Amino acid sequence: MQAQDLMTQPVATCHVNDSLNTAAMLMWDHDCGVVVAVHDDGKLASVVTDRDICMAAYTQGRPLNEILVNSVMARHVISARPDQEIGAIEHLMADHKVHRIPVVDADNIPVGIISMSDLAIASTAKEGTLKNGNTQIVETLAAICQRRR
Repeated sequence: MQAQDLMTQPVATCHVNDSLNTAAMLMWDHDCGVVVAVHDDGKLASVVTDRDICMAAYTQGRPLNEILVNSVMARHVISARPDQEIGAIEHLMADHKVHRIPVVDADNIPVGIISMSDLAIASTAKEGTLKNGNTQIVETLAAICQRRR
């Protein structure tokens, strides 16, 4: 299975200079916990999570409409390609301890996103996956959930 077979699409995006209020509204409207931040050209810049928004509000003590996405977005973003195998993406998520990975096309334009939820749902949808001893999803989730050092 490849990323394009599993990714959620279209992906919710905001501009790097949007406010966190805009990002939070997108999360609410799309029932998700992450939005992909893009530059003027639509290319991937980073991601912003619901946790990023909460921590910014808490630590800065300012309204969300006064805090820009670019001030809280991740500085290092891991991405995948649509034709990348899910197993490779699971390893990326585990190695980098991330819950979601944006999927970008050859021009680095976001086309989807893969989350832990997508992996969990896909693993249970496969007939007998967990019953037959395939523990890759369990190992991936365990690695992601371990605290960073």
